[in-house]
Amino acid sequence: MPRLSALWIIPPIAVGAIVAFWFVARAPGPARVTADPPGLAVRVTSVSAREIRPVARGWGNVRAARTWTAVAEVKGQVIWRHPDLEAGKLIAAGTRILEIDPADYKLAIAQAEADLKALEAEAAQIDAEAENTARILSLEEARLALSEEEFARIRELVAQGTVAQSRVDEAERATLLARRTVVELKNALALLPSRRDRLDAQTGRTRAALARARRDLDHTVIAAPFDLRVTSVTAQEHQYVNATQTLAAGDGITQVEVVTQVPVATFRRLMFGDDTPHDVLAAMQVGPTARVQAEVRLASDPSQIWEGKVTRIEGALDPRARTVPVVVLIDAPYSGANPPLRMPLVPNMQVEVVLTGLEMPGGVAIPEAALHGDLAYVVDAAGRLELRPVTLVFRQDGMVVVADGLEIGERLVLDDIAPAIPGLRLNPIEVQE
Repeated sequence: MPRLSALWIIPPIAVGAIVAFWFVARAPGPARVTADPPGLAVRVTSVSAREIRPVARGWGNVRAARTWTAVAEVKGQVIWRHPDLEAGKLIAAGTRILEIDPADYKLAIAQAEADLKALEAEAAQIDAEAENTARILSLEEARLALSEEEFARIRELVAQGTVAQSRVDEAERATLLARRTVVELKNALALLPSRRDRLDAQTGRTRAALARARRDLDHTVIAAPFDLRVTSVTAQEHQYVNATQTLAAGDGITQVEVVTQVPVATFRRLMFGDDTPHDVLAAMQVGPTARVQAEVRLASDPSQIWEGKVTRIEGALDPRARTVPVVVLIDAPYSGANPPLRMPLVPNMQVEVVLTGLEMPGGVAIPEAALHGDLAYVVDAAGRLELRPVTLVFRQDGMVVVADGLEIGERLVLDDIAPAIPGLRLNPIEVQE
């Protein structure tokens, strides 16, 4: 009985299977759908021309723009020293800081003045002698004329036989004596100019000695030539010093300067903005101040900033790095100083120098992250990936300046794609930088 009951299940199953096969055989096949795979979503930006100003950053130590070393020009004992003449103290321009004993130089002045008066008296004596000799000469010349007339008259009388020959001899001796006197007086007058020239030379030498003594007296007082901070002092009160001996030294406080090293190619871009040939000598003669802007920041606190100006480059490249030593001048380094909130710029302080050059018009700059070696990823007109070789000019502040390889308006991929297969379909999403 149980076996007979199981056989009754088979016919309904068989009928169901036949009906199912019939429906399946009569049903239409699945429709074919042709579709491209979805594109890879990437961020893109449009390539555009930018006004680019090249920037160079460097480091350097502050140094005084002007320094002064007090050197003794005369010898003597230091009889006075300014109480503030100590290392680190500020001295105003014109302040007397040291005085050397002036006694010897005052004596030299007095001696030279006395010698000069003696020479002036001798010159007056020569003038008087010349005047007296000239008057005597005039008288002697008149006497000579009379003697010659008398001699001529006596000779005529002798010829007539009315006067003895002895009278002629006597008149001739008187005439010769008068001539001799006139010649001697003329010779004396002729020697007076040479005496006067010698006296003038002596007077000039004495005047020079007097001027030297007065100059030495002026050099016994040493004053600060400009506002300065004293860096060292070697002279002490009551100390004897010799000429050329160093007494003190100081740095000017109105200006400081920083020397920073800049690569040659970078300096060329700062000066001219491009790589085309330029007259470098003419540009340096005009001055780099108008071409390059400078900013100085304290290394320990970049928020402290001073405006500077590029004044010159030093005479030679750095011997090791072969870089250009650019000198930046900062005016009023003590202005606004409020230690410790704001420090003054003092020598040997380390600072960062930021140099900004002329604009490079029409340059193409892209984010450095969008560059993959020497390739840039570009979305073509069909929305597919193109690997574009580009030529780099320089990198700056996360941007790369490109010389060629990209056109204005093209869409640049900002994301990294792995693997980057040319022709890969992309879904670009425009972003604003």
